[in-house]
Amino acid sequence: MWRPTHQHTPMASALDLQEQEQLDDLKAFWKRWGTPITWGLALVFGAFAAFNGWNLWQRKQAEGAAALYDQMLVANLANDPAKAALVFTDLKDRYGRTVYAANAGLLAAKIQASRGLTEEAMRSLQWVQDQAGEPEVKLMARLHAAGLLMDKKQPEDALKLLDAAGAVEGTMGALLADRRGDVYMAQGKPAEARAAYQAAYAAMDTKLEYRQLIDAKLAALGAAPAPVVAPGAAATPASGVGAKP
Repeated sequence: MWRPTHQHTPMASALDLQEQEQLDDLKAFWKRWGTPITWGLALVFGAFAAFNGWNLWQRKQAEGAAALYDQMLVANLANDPAKAALVFTDLKDRYGRTVYAANAGLLAAKIQASRGLTEEAMRSLQWVQDQAGEPEVKLMARLHAAGLLMDKKQPEDALKLLDAAGAVEGTMGALLADRRGDVYMAQGKPAEARAAYQAAYAAMDTKLEYRQLIDAKLAALGAAPAPVVAPGAAATPASGVGAKP
């Protein structure tokens, strides 16, 4: 019985050789680059997993820090410096990179200062200046520290601390200028104080009530800002033209 036999044509042989060469090239490529590629993929997927893990870690950090910060609020209501110090230390040690720790430092300093613990308050504020991630929180710590230095009759040191903040714009810049004016007043320099208060008044948001306090300071120096005339308000005619008979 006749059976067909499989015979390789020249074309088929050429294709088989080409496929074998491609396979050999692929094996050689993978032997050389397979490990680096695998590590690269591992790093990419590892980074993705780490990102998700970082978000989870941040959430857990925030939850833990928030719980401790609640205890700091209780210490603030009770004006308890011992409890405040314990909670602040715990926050620094466990959640030092969170905004809760920085805000807790401000509260701890407030409580400590109210009890006359000036040096403890200064240390708390220094930690906030060094470790806080938010520029506004850092500046608030600097402003409070300058106030404590003024209480200690050290206006020169307070002014150096304020000047070290550099140029600050907006409302925070207004607060910095206002505190600088307070220091100049403590030094007996009314002209410098007036200029600082005027800068603070100009930079302060008109909607904030704090602006009225700066207004009062300027008035005490005989430099109250001119009243703002509402748009469309008619000025009272002095005489002659425009005056009613």
